[in-house]
Amino acid sequence: MSTDSTNSSSTETGSTETGSTRQERFDRGLAVLTAVDGEAGQRVIDALADVNPELAHQIVAWGFGEIYSRPGLEPRDRQLVTLGMLTALGGCEPQLEVHLNAALNVGLTPAEITEVLLHSAGYCGFPKALNATFVAKKVFGERGLLPVGAQ
Repeated sequence: MSTDSTNSSSTETGSTETGSTRQERFDRGLAVLTAVDGEAGQRVIDALADVNPELAHQIVAWGFGEIYSRPGLEPRDRQLVTLGMLTALGGCEPQLEVHLNAALNVGLTPAEITEVLLHSAGYCGFPKALNATFVAKKVFGERGLLPVGAQ
């Protein structure tokens, strides 16, 4: 594969039609990942290193370098959306735990988070809202934020 910057396919050093290289997207994504998820995000990436490093790369470069870095939503709003979607999907509790921490990191309060989870019950059901709430309880407990409303 050519590394010619006019090539529209992504290469290790070549540019894409967006004008950024694979490494630039990764670097931009890593900065966003670190700002939003802190150590928890890096632990996920590290855990993939020996089994699927390309997935780790795409999470950073595409997920955070292309999507999370977009100017259309503030980080706290992106986390509100993410919490709602992970709750609705169900079965995503490890990812929900990471994003609950991220939500706190970007300024959401435990009360706002529990309101999101309560609101989700009407759309995705009590079982999924309960599962998400118990993950939130774990995260809040680890961060000394229980009981909610006592802050």
